[in-house]
Amino acid sequence: MNPKNPLDSIFYITIPESFVPSDSAFQIDKTIQLPVQKKTDDAPGTFNPKEMTTEQILAGLLTVLAYDKKNEHLDYYRSIIKQVRPNIKKDLCEAAILKTKNEDYDLAEEIFLALHGYDPEDIAIILNMALFLDQRADSYRKSGLNEDADAYDADALDFYEKAMGAEPPLPDAFFNAGFFYMKQHKFREAKDAFETYVALTCDVPDEELGENGTYKKERAQSIIDNISNQNMDDESFRAAYELISSGQEEKGLEEIRSFLQANPKVWNAWFMLGWGLRRLQRFTDAKAAFEEALKYGGDSQADTYNELSLCLMQEKDFAGARDALAKAMAIEPESTKIISNLGYIALAEGNIQQARNYFTAVLEIDPKDKIAAAELLKLEKDS
Repeated sequence: MNPKNPLDSIFYITIPESFVPSDSAFQIDKTIQLPVQKKTDDAPGTFNPKEMTTEQILAGLLTVLAYDKKNEHLDYYRSIIKQVRPNIKKDLCEAAILKTKNEDYDLAEEIFLALHGYDPEDIAIILNMALFLDQRADSYRKSGLNEDADAYDADALDFYEKAMGAEPPLPDAFFNAGFFYMKQHKFREAKDAFETYVALTCDVPDEELGENGTYKKERAQSIIDNISNQNMDDESFRAAYELISSGQEEKGLEEIRSFLQANPKVWNAWFMLGWGLRRLQRFTDAKAAFEEALKYGGDSQADTYNELSLCLMQEKDFAGARDALAKAMAIEPESTKIISNLGYIALAEGNIQQARNYFTAVLEIDPKDKIAAAELLKLEKDS
């Protein structure tokens, strides 16, 4: 998250009494100061009103809408933007989506916040905010920034809940929230979200839904069936995840073992058992659990092989660990987590240059990866 206060980049001006707007139909309230975005090359105290541009005013207005939610003049600032840039929502939305695709997350976030500030009741914007925050959380987690990832997940959940509370209901809000809950291992909530999506679309003809809509309805039903068939909405399964993730591994292991007694072929449960055991540094037992997960469907998930590799590394089975990571890479070729672990194997084997190459590759994919940056710095100091 950006530690700087974006509101420090603006200043407020008073419109002179003699000022006459070029558009006589647009009323300027000269008693209300306008926010103006500073130019990047402005020295302190050098502001010249004659050099001020319309874009600076618009940028200042959008910054206030994005970051100063309690400003008493928000409605007035929105009215100015609407007059000057009537198509601004469409333009900003396209820009935000493009920046997200290009992984320019900082700028994308600024634009999404401005969009939401401009029209906080627009459900499409609220859902897009949820999707963006969800994606940014994934990005932070891949970079090893778990606290930031958790914070963005919490914000994403807030926006998903707002989107799902819309009237009339927005089916896509439930479809996308379902996948968010799946990543959180909240399978009961995921099932509820997908069931709502199916209920909202069941009476819509396939021709009206289109190919993508039909696919999504079938996908949602498939996930519902999978959760039900594997009993993943069971309370023991949910409790196990929450206990392990909160540091209560022993209690979590009791819950997941209870679940496995009744559901011995659920790969997610074996994965969770292995995850809890690995956190307790019981690597041999964890390895056995991950191998069970692979037998029952976990072989389609890069995380299963990655977790298995961590156990094999601790047992100094470096060849086995490399083989597991190669299988993980085949599923997720640009996973920085997997590439970093290859670097750790190289370090354990004393191959410093190869380790340096892996950590450098991580930073080429994600320049903000703190783990790889720290390891490279450590290697430089030791060389």
